[in-house]
Amino acid sequence: MKLLYPLAFALTLSACGGSSDSSSPEPVDPVPPVEDTELQADICYLMSTTLGDITLAIDTTNTPITGENFKSYVDEEYYSGTIFHRVIYNFVSQAGGFTSGLVAKPGNDPIELESNTGLTNARGTIAMARTNVANSATSQFYINALDNPQLDYSSSSAPGYAVFGQVVAGMEVVDQINITDTSGNDVPDTEIIINSVTESTCPQV
Repeated sequence: MKLLYPLAFALTLSACGGSSDSSSPEPVDPVPPVEDTELQADICYLMSTTLGDITLAIDTTNTPITGENFKSYVDEEYYSGTIFHRVIYNFVSQAGGFTSGLVAKPGNDPIELESNTGLTNARGTIAMARTNVANSATSQFYINALDNPQLDYSSSSAPGYAVFGQVVAGMEVVDQINITDTSGNDVPDTEIIINSVTESTCPQV
């Protein structure tokens, strides 16, 4: 599964004969974007990698489906031995679907996309990777290396990607992952392995 790059389309509406009524209403998206929402730290996890430790705060308040999905994979110890298989400098680092040697690891059933929550793909946030089908995310996630608002929900036809948590400690490790040398298909030359993901105490704010 790959994180897809959203494309910007210029849409031009023009009248094509028939009616002279210029007062017809413009199409309105039935689901406008939710405005800014603050990420909640409902559950925290310590992700141990071969480059160091990362602490993640997961939001099950604003993204209950996505947050519980991540929790279920952690509870199954699914992520142990998986790798960061796709790293794009100054964009994202993606993991959670392959083991050493790029062997695909089957996941659970896809989940409903929770992208229209007001949470944004800011630097250090964690979000779900998916195919071009909105409700297709399973186990794979990515961590934003920079602010990537182009990955946010903008409309029902451009639903973006679901942010469901953030890095609260170990961002220097995330940065180290993101500058690793890569080869074809953005695969790191040296494997970056997730040794384990375990529940931890959330840092006091």
